[in-house]
Amino acid sequence: MAKQDVLGEKTKEEFEPVIVAYCCNWCSYAGADLAGTSRFEYPTNIRIVRIMCTGRMDPTLVLEALSMGADGVIIAGCHPGDCHYQKGNYMMEKRFEYIKKAVQSIGIESERVRLEWVSASEGGKWAALIREMTEQVKALGPSPFRVTGNSK
Repeated sequence: MAKQDVLGEKTKEEFEPVIVAYCCNWCSYAGADLAGTSRFEYPTNIRIVRIMCTGRMDPTLVLEALSMGADGVIIAGCHPGDCHYQKGNYMMEKRFEYIKKAVQSIGIESERVRLEWVSASEGGKWAALIREMTEQVKALGPSPFRVTGNSK
């Protein structure tokens, strides 16, 4: 049984983060799908949002996810040089520095956001990424914007 404080909230050791993953349709989404069909084990705390290309992703989606209580965000796309749209992942790579600065400006640790390249054949890499990101975010604790379950 999970330890709880007097308000019924789980302790930091039992905290399960919610992580939003924006995955490119052509590579990382397929890699996540392969992880599932291959039955690789990884935490179920991930919420995947399929996007056509990381290069077309509006950076405000990261800020919106965090402001709505997500504890972490992953942006996952094709490996550089393998983009279905040729330069989308390079565009996101340039934008990502801005995203990290924007996240810090609203009082969130930049370690809560991550840019990764996962191909359609890398289901194992996807599962390892989710395990690693979950542990990283657990160490940081809940997002300051997270709404607790006791706010009735």
